[in-house]
Formats: sequence, C-alpha cells, structure tokens
Amino acid sequence: MADLDGRIALVTGAAKGLGAATARALAAAGAKVAVTDIAAPHELAAEIGGIARAQDVTSEADWAGVMDWLRAEAGGLDILVNNAGLWLFRPILETTLDDWRRLHAVNVEGVFLGTRAAIPLLAERAHLWRGGTAIVNLSSAAGLEGAAGATCYNSTKGAVRLFTKGCAKELAAARIRVNSVHPGVIDTDMGRTLIDDFAAAQGVGGNESLAGVAAMHPLGHLGEVVNVADAVVFLASDRAAFTTGSELVVDGGLTA
Repeated sequence: MADLDGRIALVTGAAKGLGAATARALAAAGAKVAVTDIAAPHELAAEIGGIARAQDVTSEADWAGVMDWLRAEAGGLDILVNNAGLWLFRPILETTLDDWRRLHAVNVEGVFLGTRAAIPLLAERAHLWRGGTAIVNLSSAAGLEGAAGATCYNSTKGAVRLFTKGCAKELAAARIRVNSVHPGVIDTDMGRTLIDDFAAAQGVGGNESLAGVAAMHPLGHLGEVVNVADAVVFLASDRAAFTTGSELVVDGGLTA
C-alpha cells in the first residue's frame, strides 16, 4: 500500500463523487488532506481529519488564497489533485459560446490556475520525498477519444491530457511529477447524469441506457470511485517515483 505519511494533499471539487473518494483514500494512506469546493466540505474534512475551504477554481484570487491558507494551516503542499470539473452533453449546434466558455473555465483554466499557483509550494517540499512532489489531473476517457454529443467535454479533457504532459517536462527539474487519470463511466452523480443524458438522446429508458453504457466497457460494468481514487494515490506516492507525463487509464477497457 502507498505510504503518504507526512504528506500534505489538496483535492479540489471534493464535496462528493471522485473528489470525496480521493480525499478519503489519500487520508487513509496517511496524508493530511485539504478539501475544497464551491461550498466548503467541512463534514468530509472532519471525517478524514483534514481541513476545508470554499473555492472557485476559476478564480485566480481564490487560488492565491488557498495557497496562503495551505502554508498557514497545513505547512505547505506535497500533492495537488485537480479534480473539479463539469460535464456537458449537448450537440454542437445546441452548444452556446457561454456553454463552451463555462466548461473550459472550470475543466481547463481551473487546472492551469491550480498548477501554476501550487508550483512554488510543491517545489519547496520536493526534496523531502524520494519521488518528489506530485500533481494529478483528472482527465477522462473522453480526453482520449471523441464522443458524439460531448465535443465540448472532449475538448476540455483532451486539453488537460496534453497540458499534463507539457507540465511534466517543464517541472521535472523541480522534482514535481505531473500525471493524468482517465476514468471511464464511474458510478457517481456525474456518471448517472451521463446515463440520463444518453437515455434522453436515444429515447430509451434509464435502465436500458445504464445497460448500454455498462456494455460499452469490455469489463461489462461501471467503474467504482475507489478504482479511480486508488489510481490517484499510486501516482501521488513514491511508488510512482519514475512516472511523470503519463496517462493512467481506468476505464474498464472502454478506449482499448
């Protein structure tokens, strides 16, 4: 099991779903975990012995405030998990410019702002760990292949994938590893929204849509949040000391 004793981690979009599961997994591995979301997830922080704060990941000022908060309340930062994100299923002709800008603001600009803000803190503590410090960006299987009706989402997650690779090369000298995780459809609120959207688009019932989406994965079922959370913990740990610029695919074979 990954040993994260002594590490300080930040997970954005941590109120529920993959963010909450990842925060719990990091804490179980020994990290002190800070969690943020639009509404501060204080209940989760209390559960895992961490700290919580409200944050808008599209706000440059908020990111500066979060870094000051981490330095003051936690002593720095070793692991950044850029998890906050939005889903949109809408044909191109029905996608407005506001839709496009909103999704890119959260899914892409939020990752850029978070990475840029965190670099000084991560660099300060990189010498403490054999594998240095780590950034893990949540992309998607949709960042690896296209999906009709999800072109805007595809664009954001593809951008996260290549941003991750560029950062990995740029930050290697500072001993900051940067990797991305690419889930398939996971059994979360967002995953269920995706299934409902597919059902509406195809004119079928929810159960039929669920069966169809599950069958898209060769393993035959939706993923569980723990599958993705465990992947993040691995990439954040010294077990992944020689891993940077990688895309860890957790998609039940969807993109195989």
